[in-house]
Amino acid sequence: MAEFVLVAGAWLGSSAWDEVVAPLRSAGHGTHPLTLSGLAEKQGVPAGQQTHVQDIVDEIERGDLHDVVLVGHSYAGIPVGQAAERIGERLSRVVFVDSEVPVDGGSFASGWWQGQAAFEAQIADNNGYWAPLGAADFDGQGLTDEQVARLIEGSTPHPGATLTEPAVLTRPLGELPATYVKCLLDGPEPNDTVAKLLTSDHWRLVTMDTGHWPMFSQPTELARILLAEAA
Repeated sequence: MAEFVLVAGAWLGSSAWDEVVAPLRSAGHGTHPLTLSGLAEKQGVPAGQQTHVQDIVDEIERGDLHDVVLVGHSYAGIPVGQAAERIGERLSRVVFVDSEVPVDGGSFASGWWQGQAAFEAQIADNNGYWAPLGAADFDGQGLTDEQVARLIEGSTPHPGATLTEPAVLTRPLGELPATYVKCLLDGPEPNDTVAKLLTSDHWRLVTMDTGHWPMFSQPTELARILLAEAA
């Protein structure tokens, strides 16, 4: 049986996975939804990029977990990708859910579509945090009003340093056993970095006909995909 370590993207804590956890547990797997430092119930805890990487590694080592399927959504793909390298033989597979992926020496901010300076200005204007989204920002993402309300209720400001500090990779990410889940309502194609990684024999692509937050919009389907990746 696999041990699923589940890490949600910016603004969100472990509760984002509530509707995904149940079918994974019903299938007999271990589930470890994780809240990263500075978010949700851990608000106020100082956090940089490497803090989040260590949060994930610590969760796995503290529980002495093996056969780990490490799942990172959105922003969390960056610390998850780094942690996947660091846990060695404990890793079974890493699953990137419509996520960013780490680039050695790069950050979430350095890949921002409007440019790094524009993103860092947002952080500076919000006292060092990335402000959560509003209801209108979820339009077109396949979410019901109730699901949007849950998302907003579960969101807290995201520590800016985790988004601006660089990732550190010790070997090519394409060497990891990985699956990339592309959510088509958020864009039909993976970004260029992911597309290049998908040329590796160790990586495979799965698509979902939903938006960027499938743990809310299609949790049962996402759980089915994760179960298939653990097989």
